[in-house]
Amino acid sequence: MKNKDITFISELEDIIHERLNNPDNKSYTVQLAKAGTKRIAQKLGEEGIELALSAAAGSQNEVVDEAADLMYHLLVLLADQHLTLSDVSIRLKNRHLKQG
Repeated sequence: MKNKDITFISELEDIIHERLNNPDNKSYTVQLAKAGTKRIAQKLGEEGIELALSAAAGSQNEVVDEAADLMYHLLVLLADQHLTLSDVSIRLKNRHLKQG
């Protein structure tokens, strides 16, 4: 995986925060956030199931599409909870170091 390919995830996280801090009702991100944590969590769960199903029976393109949807909804949920990917990364790193 090339580092430049993954940096867009960080950019997307910034875009989500920007949209939530400067809401435009036309934005899906804003609409989702206004629907509340329960709806965001529901969407995240749906996308997780769709990803699992596409991995079991779908094409690689479907897996990539569903993984992208899952990642987006995860970023929205983290923003809703006032958390970031950095928080998750630190936790993963600490777990890895404890197992090391």
